[in-house]
Order: sequence, then structure tokens, then C-alpha cells
Amino acid sequence: MAVRTPNPPPLPGFSETTLSHQRAVRRASDKAGLPPGSLVYVGEREEGEVRITVTGFSRDRFVEQSFDRIEPALSYDPALTISWIDVIGVSSVETVQAIGARFAIHPLILEDILNTRARPKLEVFDDYLYFSLKAITIDEKTGTVESQHVGIILGSNYVCTFQEGPEDLFVPIRERIKRDGRIRNLGADYLAYALVDVIVDDYFEVLEWIDEQVEFLEEQVLDRPTPATLKEIHALKRSMVDLRHVLWPLRELVLLMERTETPLVCPQVLVFFRDVYDHTIQMIETIESLRDVVAGMLDIYLSSVSFRLNQVMKVLTVFSTVFMPLTFLVGVYGMNFEFMPELHWAWSYPILWVVMILIAVTMLAWFRRKRWI
Repeated sequence: MAVRTPNPPPLPGFSETTLSHQRAVRRASDKAGLPPGSLVYVGEREEGEVRITVTGFSRDRFVEQSFDRIEPALSYDPALTISWIDVIGVSSVETVQAIGARFAIHPLILEDILNTRARPKLEVFDDYLYFSLKAITIDEKTGTVESQHVGIILGSNYVCTFQEGPEDLFVPIRERIKRDGRIRNLGADYLAYALVDVIVDDYFEVLEWIDEQVEFLEEQVLDRPTPATLKEIHALKRSMVDLRHVLWPLRELVLLMERTETPLVCPQVLVFFRDVYDHTIQMIETIESLRDVVAGMLDIYLSSVSFRLNQVMKVLTVFSTVFMPLTFLVGVYGMNFEFMPELHWAWSYPILWVVMILIAVTMLAWFRRKRWI
């Protein structure tokens, strides 16, 4: 659970988001003119080292190995009930292609795995299911929301996962398998559910962080808003829109999972997917409420700025109004006329000061009575 600090880190500006989007669009344009199913990596991260972890388990046995090449990773022990191949770094076309050839995966699915801009969805085939998901986490150093593409292939006795990387999102699942929990007693379908569930659970942490940001910005807007506050409000609104674009397709994905009749998922596991659906609905309702709050925050910001401007203008108007008759008197007696009787009076100077002070005090009292000040 996120812990609120007195000064939460600022949200990313528009320039970073726009620049990353432009890079992804440029890479997507490399596929122009290619036939469907052409394997081309589309993403923002540069091609780098690929890490492959193979986890095999049954009720009384557990094996885990790490590889840097796909060929030895595919030679897992067939005696194990469930095999889980996890690939961190989907930029390697050769790795994805080798896994597709080993499990007879459709080329369009392999194309979606390499496309990190693909929306969350579920593809149903006779021999396997494909889940396309977005994992959203918070960078604790910068306090920004980060998204990465995750692909999950569920077969009869195997699961293949593809993480955009570089952080391993499924460490909690590996720990649960080592403890000989429910995952080892059930099939590959429950393992796929557990992987989807750990991704969805991270959304709650992001929502809590956004909620804290909303509270902090509300205090700023009501106390003393600045142009930087407006920029943070717009950045927060953009992050919420991006999160909403992930949650709505995720809702459709889980709903389709519930309604799909496939022998790959038993009815006992479908109950757990219904729980994921409930969580998705809860998050959608939360993000919609926060969007309304942020939209109202913009109105409060504009009202607050207008109110401060009105207060300043009111003070300046009072000063101008008070000094207007005083300026008139000083201007009259500043004229260069020889025959001005008041100039020869002994008490003319103090009398003029008394008159000007009385005028100022009377005007201020009248303004206060009218509740203008």
C-alpha cells in the first residue's frame, strides 16, 4: 500500500508522454506494407538482453531454471504436470518465434505479443487462450506511473508469459508455487488466473496513489494555486485517462472469459475470474469518481484564481477611490494663482490635512458599512 508523504512527487509532464508516443508510432510505421502476421517488435524500449525462466511443478515436485537462450528452455521435463515459460524482454523476435513454433501459436498472436501498444484483449483458440494485458506500476524513485505489455498463453498443461520488462512482475507467484500452495494442486488454468490477478492487484496500488495525489492537489487548489498546480492537474488527468483506457478493455476481457466455454478452464477456476471481474468493476467506479473530482478541481482552480484577482482588484480600487478626492484637493491648491485667499490663512495647511483625513476616514467607513471591504 502506498504511503502518503507531505509533498508527493510531481507527475510527468506532457513532453515525456508525447515523446514516448511518437517513438512508438515511428516503430509501428516500420510494419507498413507487411503482410498480417509479420513479426516486428513495436515498442519504446530498446532491444536488449532476454531472460527466460522455466518453472515446472506438480503436487510433489518443483523445478526452476533460468536461461539466456530459448532453445534449452524449451527442453523441459515432460514428467512435470505444469510447465511455465516466462520471457522477460519481448524485443527478441527469434525467442517469440521459437515459442510459437513449439506450441503451434497463430502468427497473429505472435504479432500481438511483439506489439507492446496492443490493447488488453482475450483470444480464444481450440488448443490455447491468449491474454493481452497491461501491467501498471509506480516508480518509487520518480513517483510516476509506468505501463508495460504482458502476454499470457494458456495451454492444456503449460503457460507462457511475455513481459516487456525489465522488472519481473511475477515474483510473488513464484514464491507461492515454492510454498506448495493452491497453484500446485490445480492446473495451468489456475496459474493463468493467478498471473492475471497479480497484475490487477497492482492497479489498486496505482489507484491509491492517484487518490493521494488528488487529495494533495485539492489542498493546493484551495490554499494557494499556482501555474505549476494547473500543470500537475492536467498531468494527473492524463494519467487517469490512460488508466481508464486499460480498465475498460480489461473488463471486456474478464467478461468474455466468464462467458467462453472452453475445456482449458474448469468451472472451479471460472469462479476466481468472476472475482477479478468484480475488482475491475470496483476500479472503474473508483477511476470515474476520481475523474469527476479532478474535473471539478479545474473549476475550483479557475474560481480560486479569479477570486484572488478580484481581491487584489478590490484593494486597488479602494485605494484609488480614497485618494481620488485627495488628489483633487492637492491639485486645486497646487495651482499657481496669485489671488488664492486660503494661501494667506495662518491655519490653512493643517485645516487642509484635517479635511483630507476626514474625507479618507469617511469613505473607508462608508465602504465598510456597505461591506465592500
